[in-house]
Amino acid sequence: MSDKSDDPKIEHMTVAEPLSRAIGDRYLTYALSTIMHRALPDARDGLKPVHRRILYAMRELRLSATGGFRKSAKISGDVMGNYHPHGDAAIYDAMARLAQDFNVRYPLVDGQGNFGNIDGDNPAASRYTEARLTAIAETLMEGLAENAVDFRPNYDGTLEEPVVMPAAFPNLLANGSSGIAVGMATNIPPHNLDELILGCHAILKDPDLSDEALVALIPGPDFPTGGIIVEPRSAILEAYRTGRGSFRTRAKWSVEDLGRGTWQIVVTEIPYQVAKSKLIEKLAEIIQTKKVPILADVRDESADDIRIVLEPRTRQVDPDMLMGMLFKNSDLESRFSLNMNVLIDGKVPKVCSLKDVLRAFLDHRRDVLNRRSSHRVEKIDHRLEVLEGFIITFLNLDRVIDIIRYDDDPKAALIREHWGKIHVRAMNEKDYVSPPDLEGELTEIQAEAILNMRLRSLRRLEELELLAERDALMKERAGLADLLDSDKLQWKQVGTELEAIRKQFGKDTVLGKRRTAFAEAGEAEDVPLEAMIEREPITVICSQMGWIRAMKGHVDLAADQKYKDGDQARFAFHAETTDKILLVGGNGRFYTVLGANLPGGRGTGEPVRLMVDLPNDAEIMDLIIWRAGEKYLVASTAGDGFLVPSEELLAQTRAGKQVLTLGAGVKTALCRKVAGDAIAVVGDNRKMLVFAVSDLPEMAKGKGVRLQKYKDGGLSDATTFMRTAGLMWKDPAGRTRTELDLAEWEAARATAGRMAPRGFPRDNKFTS
Repeated sequence: MSDKSDDPKIEHMTVAEPLSRAIGDRYLTYALSTIMHRALPDARDGLKPVHRRILYAMRELRLSATGGFRKSAKISGDVMGNYHPHGDAAIYDAMARLAQDFNVRYPLVDGQGNFGNIDGDNPAASRYTEARLTAIAETLMEGLAENAVDFRPNYDGTLEEPVVMPAAFPNLLANGSSGIAVGMATNIPPHNLDELILGCHAILKDPDLSDEALVALIPGPDFPTGGIIVEPRSAILEAYRTGRGSFRTRAKWSVEDLGRGTWQIVVTEIPYQVAKSKLIEKLAEIIQTKKVPILADVRDESADDIRIVLEPRTRQVDPDMLMGMLFKNSDLESRFSLNMNVLIDGKVPKVCSLKDVLRAFLDHRRDVLNRRSSHRVEKIDHRLEVLEGFIITFLNLDRVIDIIRYDDDPKAALIREHWGKIHVRAMNEKDYVSPPDLEGELTEIQAEAILNMRLRSLRRLEELELLAERDALMKERAGLADLLDSDKLQWKQVGTELEAIRKQFGKDTVLGKRRTAFAEAGEAEDVPLEAMIEREPITVICSQMGWIRAMKGHVDLAADQKYKDGDQARFAFHAETTDKILLVGGNGRFYTVLGANLPGGRGTGEPVRLMVDLPNDAEIMDLIIWRAGEKYLVASTAGDGFLVPSEELLAQTRAGKQVLTLGAGVKTALCRKVAGDAIAVVGDNRKMLVFAVSDLPEMAKGKGVRLQKYKDGGLSDATTFMRTAGLMWKDPAGRTRTELDLAEWEAARATAGRMAPRGFPRDNKFTS
């Protein structure tokens, strides 16, 4: 068997080039294909190739708005086989979206069956659904049979497809578009068609129309799901001027009075592209985590219309404050980003302003008008040529009949015959029609038309109808000629056609009425949690194993409580529902838990590790009620520590806040509120050291400085006290002792200290 590598043909086919150039050229080809033939819409008709091919295939199937439906599987199959050689699932998904009135402002497909819903459910399989075109979709394709646009071969060259649709209305802005290409993306919101046409009229009247004047006519998007746009007018103007920006949209809501002072909030419209089911799940999570404590319940009572019921925890809650918190913490408020990156003339991607997009559409409509007018002139010229032959027939009927009856080649004979100049009057003087000056030879087209004429057409009345038709066509042709010669008449006709669309689909129709309203709203204010929670006394109990609960009221701390088998009491203190409780972790992190969010006092509670991300190997060192303006002494078992303001201990997330930096094998030893001007430190070696609080630095986080020096062991406990009041502790007998003379233990910070006084607790703790 011969070696193929020696084949000169194969060697001739091999091309050597640098890898970077080979990859770059191929990636550029892929990028251009994605940009032009997949992801970006055309500014003229607002369609991507897949949508254009779907509509054209449905037109070829004669699925008009007044006709019958066809199976979606048949439609997607025809699109895939004839025009779009990609997966049928992707084609069906694109077609289904065109039928979803919650996604598309002016649906282009009329669907019958399950085409999905606003909850986010997918459409049924294509074999179960049917579809046809909508009336407004048909206006996008008016003129396809009149040479209004160019056609190109389909992917296999067996058929032709339109390069762009004639587009009787600015579909790009009316229905919006979104897509991600290579290195660029587009995201255009839907708008109100009535306002867009008014904007087009204004540009036709004044080509130099300012952006401010245009935005006065087109104030902002008009989403299919309604909602309220709360973006400032200045920001909207800037977004439309540059083609980039965003629109902040909120749900529409109202307060429903239930009598006897009770009420509930009803949401009737939600922001665009927010799945209702996901929104309900998020609101339920907010209730479960008590992120907005004044929200008690959420119910979905939606049927055909959206109705989401929000119940407050108490009737004293301010509805505006409740909704403000929900806007901040849920998708009841969302932002729609604007990026008007579109294809100009189907070739060049460009980020356009609102005026640029409308200008591109109007230029396209003018081009369509000229092409349709030229096509109509050609049809009129052909018909006039045929009419001329018919009129000659009626004026020379006997001679024509004679040629047809007796001549072997009547067509050639009719062409050879010389028809003299003839003037004729109508049978009735009052029906006089000025005839043409007819003379010379018949053309081949005229001769063919005469031979194909029916005998029943040879009556006198038909002659009068032909003359009337000829005069009407001549008049129409003269009007078209004037139109093609005048820019002014062309723009006027473009405006007339747009006005017809506006009357059919404008604001006076159910489809065209504006759905999205406008309002002014600032940023949601940060409402203190205490303001949203009803202040009630509670008793916080946490076991040795970390099971925590909050009992209503201030119960006796010495009373016996129920714990799980093998568990026992660890922390118990009185607090209030509005209190923030600091959990000090052995890993140097501080966690924040709200008193109102603690589980109820029935049973044994819940593991605190379900509420905060405290590692299993990290011990709970302390639970402290947070108070503003206080300072705390934090220290590690290695004997390092510092002072920290209470404001630096609050954590905003479940992960907590790292305050104390710990080395290997070191953990948090204590966190004590500073209540004096002196600090007493005792180590595992029972040596005690006293020094001034001012010797310690105040920090937000870190390792700190050395409190006491140890040869072995580490820090056992520390406390702060007033030097004049003396140091207090409880002896083994439970009696409180106060030591005023501390000179023996006073020394510089970071020294070893002296043995603790006689009677100091055996556990080396100042408070047991």
